[in-house]
Amino acid sequence: MIRLALCDDEAEQRTAVGGLLREYVANRPALAVKLSVFSSGQDLLDAAEECGGFDLYVLDIVMPGLSGIDLGVRLRELYSDGAIIYLTISPEYAVDSYAARAFYYLMKPPEPDKLFQVLDQAVADLEKRRVACVAVRTRDGLERLRLDEIIYAELAGRAVRYHLVNGTSLDSVTVRSPFQEETSALLADPRFFLCGASFAVNLFYVTAVEKGFLRMDGGARVPLARGLAAQAKRRWSDFWLNASGGEGL
Repeated sequence: MIRLALCDDEAEQRTAVGGLLREYVANRPALAVKLSVFSSGQDLLDAAEECGGFDLYVLDIVMPGLSGIDLGVRLRELYSDGAIIYLTISPEYAVDSYAARAFYYLMKPPEPDKLFQVLDQAVADLEKRRVACVAVRTRDGLERLRLDEIIYAELAGRAVRYHLVNGTSLDSVTVRSPFQEETSALLADPRFFLCGASFAVNLFYVTAVEKGFLRMDGGARVPLARGLAAQAKRRWSDFWLNASGGEGL
């Protein structure tokens, strides 16, 4: 099931875009989609807090109260990693959309074929992330973690500790190989970056590259090895440029 949220403060736009989204779903019978429609950013945010977030968001940018950009940032603070597609009346908001790590943005009114193409890309990305996992051996047995729920991993004593989006952490059994070898399954995925001998971060959850560390969602600061700042900035930038797109970007 894909949980899809549409938010626009204008009733006419909700009807028009909602109709396109329903047409998209109707033409893809293999997809199980639940569409929820909201007239304000706050209503959507309240629903996301209650249900744990949606898989895909189609958001107007210019809304009274909580704008689409502010809404996107708040959703990221809730660890909602759903793809955000922005609808905008002006390309001037393109740069602002990066603050919410938007998947794409489209000019209003969206062309059906282009909207459907972007939705196909977002759904394919979602399905790929859902199946990407890593197996972790713990004292209680084998645990299966989705890569998209790992914020970062670190060497803690003689175990690898995985910090997760739900605020918990999971420790592996004692490891005997170097950290980079133990986390090779993570590092094989382009989302992850080795930022030192003992830390690997999920670039999706990096909010800033600063001197000597990476700032993560939730406020954690992960040490960045000397000399890796330029590489970290490049990898972070490339990750979002390759994972996102949009008219005018």
